[in-house]
Amino acid sequence: MQNAEMVDAILDGQGNGLAAAYDRYAPALYGYCRSQLGEPAGAADAVQDTFIIAVGALGRLGEPARLRTWLYAVARNAIADRGRQRREPPMEAPDVASDEPGPAEQTEQGWLSWRVHRAVAELPDQERTLVELAYWSGLSQSEIAEYVGIPLGTVKTRTRSGLARLAEALEDLE
Repeated sequence: MQNAEMVDAILDGQGNGLAAAYDRYAPALYGYCRSQLGEPAGAADAVQDTFIIAVGALGRLGEPARLRTWLYAVARNAIADRGRQRREPPMEAPDVASDEPGPAEQTEQGWLSWRVHRAVAELPDQERTLVELAYWSGLSQSEIAEYVGIPLGTVKTRTRSGLARLAEALEDLE
């Protein structure tokens, strides 16, 4: 089902349009939301909020072919809303019989994750945004150029520059 068909089906109240849009775009939107929020539950909630908001506002989408990039804009707003509402989750007792990694593995994974997020956060804003969109959202460089509103060549140059800076910042992890 193409974007225009999905939009028409959603506007007509047909569940298959929303299901098709969710199946196609939710995984990449989740990756984007997770990269911005840093935690799985918040990212899943942001994706859910994105589709709820999108269904209500879909009539204002001028070009159905732009559904994917429009959903990212809706997700960006959902992420911002979550950031304003963020609260600390209650502590849970660990499951003793869990298949989860032990404390040493969790510490190492957490440290590596922190290093990567820290290195990404230290990129210049323009490069950071493009690297995050390219690698956590699933958008093509053409879609990123459209979404951000800059020329495709600029997207490519800034993404390469951001990746080079990121590689340099993480050299010692190899």
